[in-house]
Amino acid sequence: MSATTTNPEQKTLMDRLEPYLAFIGPMVMILAILIFMGIVEPARYFRLSNLNLILLDAALYMPMAMAMTFVITQRGIDLSIGSIAAFSAIMMAFLIKQYGFPAWVAVPLAIVMGAIMGLINGLVITRFKVPDLIGTLAMDLVYRGLALVIAKGLVLARFPDLITDIGRGQIQGFIPIPVVLGLLSMAIGYVVLTRTYFGRYTIAIGSNPEASEMTGVAVDRHKIYAYVLMGAAAAMAGVMLTGKLNAIQATSAPYFNLHVIAAVVVGGTSLFGGRASMLGSLAGVLLLSMMINALVTLRIEFFWQSVASGAVIVSSVALYTWMQKKDRDGAHGLMAALRSKEAQKLLRFSAALIGALILLLALGAGLATEPTPSG
Repeated sequence: MSATTTNPEQKTLMDRLEPYLAFIGPMVMILAILIFMGIVEPARYFRLSNLNLILLDAALYMPMAMAMTFVITQRGIDLSIGSIAAFSAIMMAFLIKQYGFPAWVAVPLAIVMGAIMGLINGLVITRFKVPDLIGTLAMDLVYRGLALVIAKGLVLARFPDLITDIGRGQIQGFIPIPVVLGLLSMAIGYVVLTRTYFGRYTIAIGSNPEASEMTGVAVDRHKIYAYVLMGAAAAMAGVMLTGKLNAIQATSAPYFNLHVIAAVVVGGTSLFGGRASMLGSLAGVLLLSMMINALVTLRIEFFWQSVASGAVIVSSVALYTWMQKKDRDGAHGLMAALRSKEAQKLLRFSAALIGALILLLALGAGLATEPTPSG
């Protein structure tokens, strides 16, 4: 009798934890990174200057992660955010340097320009019925090409203080302005997602677009809104990147789409739509920034960052796809599902994947060492 009375309590506990798994998962990985770096490189990794670098890097992606959460929740994807960021920043730079616009005018114009490019993306997808993946990939080529045509290979540098403050400034000498902007954007995104009709419609569209349309939701219009928000957020990230580097060129931000999509997916937002976690997206951004910084601290080559990001995406998508199955736990709870044959196969495959990546990482580190001169 005691077993039958404690079982419902355990199920209730797991049911209460389940909505927070999207946030708990990245936080567990963050804790693992902290423990590992605390053992391997505590002096370098936990320096105040290095922690500030991690926050500044994460802040750059927070506005885009906020907007991408809405896009992916609606079963969309946007692969053009890097070129939107670069093109918007290039146009802002030309307005300031060539046409004498003040920075406080050029920055809003750049964000409006990004929103217009997001609007174009939304119209291509909803009016021409081009799949999100193909449509945004094609527009990525268009925007990047326009940036290259306008910039003509120039590197534009030395911007007014307002731009550099947005990218790397501090309030009272110790509060980074980019971190404030990034956290503010995530907070606004959380409120919109959880407290407004737009957030509810976003989740409803991702869960079942046809049913949402039948109930009177303007599906195409809300998709356009999400892409407009995505374009504006990407332009804001372009302004922040310009201020951070105090320079911009047409080839900037080539990996924005990979990093942002990885952060959002790792944070528990489903690529199949209908499930979103703004807190999870924030945790995903922090996780990837900490992971990349750890690789740099360990003196591992830059290209391994892409390997690590890709592995994190694969593992996260596999995990959340399994969690989202309708018959995942049935009447036996999450712990019973974890003991199932399917879960055991997934765990064994994940262990094999991690082992293979560690082996490749060690092999790459060995091959990257400079050869000793002979004779």
